[in-house]
Order: sequence, then C-alpha cells, then structure tokens
Amino acid sequence: MPEDFDNMAVVVDWLDACRDQNLELVLDCFADDAGITCGCEAIDIAGRSELMTYWRSRLKGFSPAAFALEEITPVTDGVMLEYLNHDGKPVKVVFAFNTVGKIARMRCEPASRCEPASR
Repeated sequence: MPEDFDNMAVVVDWLDACRDQNLELVLDCFADDAGITCGCEAIDIAGRSELMTYWRSRLKGFSPAAFALEEITPVTDGVMLEYLNHDGKPVKVVFAFNTVGKIARMRCEPASRCEPASR
C-alpha cells in the first residue's frame, strides 16, 4: 500500500533544486530506476547515471528565465507542471511517482504555446 506523500510538494522541491543548480537535490527527487521521456529533444533515458548526465548539462549556464513555474496541477496518476525549461522555453511535464514519493517517470513535451520540436 502506498505511503502518504505530497506529490505536488515533490515537484516544487525538484523545481527549487533546479533553480539552485543543486544536482544532488535534483537527483534525490528521483527513484534510482526513474526515467525521462523528453519529447522536446527526442530523448528516452533511465537510471541514476543517465539522469545525472541529463541534468548536469541542463543546470549549467541556464537561461535567466529558466525553471519559472507557469502552472502546476494534480492529474490522475501524478502531477502536471508547465514551466520554463533550462533554455527558457515553455514545457509541459507529467510526473509519475513510486510508492515512497520519488519521481518514477517524467514525460515532457513543448507546451502548447511554443513551437513543436523539430525532427
């Protein structure tokens, strides 16, 4: 049975860690076997090592507008977040969680108000 946790607070903690460029805190929000499917950049990764590589590059020298919260909403199986990514572009992310409140899966895509990713 899942333990009680505030999944919206986990997402806010993740966003704060991104703003602070704190890679360890960002990674601590994720389960060890977590994965990211990024429709913005056509990337599909899993595991702590790949997450570290992915986030390290995005936390260095990001746009001044990066990681600004646009909207956060609970959804059936997690949380939907619209925010400005490391490049300051609007992105929609859906987070799914494991039973102990860690991010198990993150799926992102350009937010509807931005141009589709080029293929």
